[in-house]
Amino acid sequence: MPLIAFDTLYNIAAGRKNGAEAFEATLQDPKSQDELVTIPDDRWLSALSKAVFRAGFNWKVVESKWPRFEEVFEGFDVGRMSLMSDDDLERYLKTDGIIRHGKKIRSICDNAVFLRGLAAEHGSGGKSIAEWPKADFGGLLWMLKQRASRLGGTTAMYSLRGLGVDSFVLSRDVVRALIRAGVVDKQPGSKRDLDRVQAAFNHWHAESGRPLTHISRVLACSIE
Repeated sequence: MPLIAFDTLYNIAAGRKNGAEAFEATLQDPKSQDELVTIPDDRWLSALSKAVFRAGFNWKVVESKWPRFEEVFEGFDVGRMSLMSDDDLERYLKTDGIIRHGKKIRSICDNAVFLRGLAAEHGSGGKSIAEWPKADFGGLLWMLKQRASRLGGTTAMYSLRGLGVDSFVLSRDVVRALIRAGVVDKQPGSKRDLDRVQAAFNHWHAESGRPLTHISRVLACSIE
């Protein structure tokens, strides 16, 4: 079955958001690769960690506590956090002002180790992510799920979107739109599902010239 034309999806979305001009004002532009490469690895670790702590928790509470997280976890210095000891973990679990969740705190260390590994391969962890091909964003998500800690599902998608990576987010409405389009029949979870999603986004990108971030928003807003 051929995919629904992007223009059709866009017109539905714009119609539901008071017209094209109003809808365009809601679209977030991703950062360029050059801009992403300049982001230091401590900011990638901070963003990934924030997404992990947001998962299953009130986002506003996490946001309000994040300055304290930055203080307690030493600005998310990748070298320091990759050396987190059991004694450090015990100390963090007794520290006021943060969310004292042992497994999520440990993921800060695990993801610092992960970023250091990427840095050894590519010069910096952020550079590796920034230079990942846009046409294989699903492959980047799968790599994060396999190699990083607690970055499956939409967690990695939201963290990358927050940093400005051109991305899709498989929110409930985006998944409903993909099911309606015949791309998948359920919430994507396998590599095969992600490949199908990526192929659909690549098709709509070729039709429209729009970044993945815009296409994702169009899909979400095309659902009543």
